[in-house]
Amino acid sequence: MKSILLVGIGGFFGAVMRYLAASWSQALLKDLSFPIGTLIVNISGCLILGLLNGFAENHSFFTAQIRLFMFVGILGSFTTFSTFSFETIKMLQNGNTSHALLNIALQVIAGLFAAFIGFQIAYKS
Repeated sequence: MKSILLVGIGGFFGAVMRYLAASWSQALLKDLSFPIGTLIVNISGCLILGLLNGFAENHSFFTAQIRLFMFVGILGSFTTFSTFSFETIKMLQNGNTSHALLNIALQVIAGLFAAFIGFQIAYKS
């Protein structure tokens, strides 16, 4: 039961942070017909996850309970694969194939790269 509460509380904070970060990012670039808010949230989430996971493994930094709270709860709800998928489908339905393909490439490639960079930074610290 404690694990479920840790994930749930972390999920609340991650979801609120996602909403604020994505809304702020999208508002800054409101003339852009691309879901930049989702991209920024997903890439920064991948970077943070890689960084924290690298610290956790390299320095035995977090307990199992903190990892549940942060990795599954906060970062699990901060990043948003479902929104990425929905926005990509909408772009395809609206005939924006190039934006849809760009979104897929950026989310996947940049997300993997950000997680890798975060992990590498953590291991060099």
